[in-house]
Amino acid sequence: MPDATTYRPRRSVLYMPSSNERALEKAKTLPVDALILDLEDAVAPDAKDAARENACAAARSGDYGRRELTIRVNGLGSQWHDDDLAAAAAAGPDAVVVPKVSSADEVRALVVAMEAAGAPAHTRLWAMVETPVAVLHAEEIARASGRLACLVLGTNDLYKELGATFAPGRAAIAASLQLALLAARAAGVSIVDGVFNDVKDADGFLAEARQGREWGFDGKTLIHPGQVEAANEVFAPSDTQVEDARAVIAAFEQAKAEGRGVATLNGRLIENLHVDTAQKVLATAEAIAALS
Repeated sequence: MPDATTYRPRRSVLYMPSSNERALEKAKTLPVDALILDLEDAVAPDAKDAARENACAAARSGDYGRRELTIRVNGLGSQWHDDDLAAAAAAGPDAVVVPKVSSADEVRALVVAMEAAGAPAHTRLWAMVETPVAVLHAEEIARASGRLACLVLGTNDLYKELGATFAPGRAAIAASLQLALLAARAAGVSIVDGVFNDVKDADGFLAEARQGREWGFDGKTLIHPGQVEAANEVFAPSDTQVEDARAVIAAFEQAKAEGRGVATLNGRLIENLHVDTAQKVLATAEAIAALS
């Protein structure tokens, strides 16, 4: 169950190209839960070094308030990976995000490298699940280290690796997404959904975000600031849900005081599991409120 004092909402997780200094400045004002300062896909090869310096400076700056600040390094085996990982870990962001993690051994090696570079205890690892191999080993990846805090779905690469076709409803990757969700929940780590590519299709984004929320994702990765507010709304408990959670807890406490092990609320049976869910809703709402 989330604890409002330690739980970090990840409803909206926005990729920002670290080579774009204006974008990094704008990010300080966005109502986003988390930022991924990108050194990988969004950065041209001749801008990699400058992007690394910008991202590390941002991580050290303390200018991003309560936003969770992470740095996505270039992938294992790339010419930039080792320098990226060492610099990012030493800069002490909230997390280092690594693309295309495929095994528990890779997680453990990444953690060793982060610690060798001087990563402080608060700097966690986020592993991107982007390939069939990663999906099939997602639980092992999620359990590989206590420093791993979050799985991030890379749905564009997953479509590519599967040879699947984009379509509303995401039927082609539904099994992969749900396997990754099962793995994250079994391991007790956070998990955020992949991106929605059409920044002009607000209705399509909303439908996909709602699907991700219904399935159980903690939030969604985003490619445009215009997607932030919708993600924040979809992945937050509604006022009605918060009121219902309080009523569930109150009904159960009353039943306990009367010596009963179950309660009823508006005709619904209330047991311990419903109270646990209600407490999670309230803790999530409190943690979100603390961001404002």
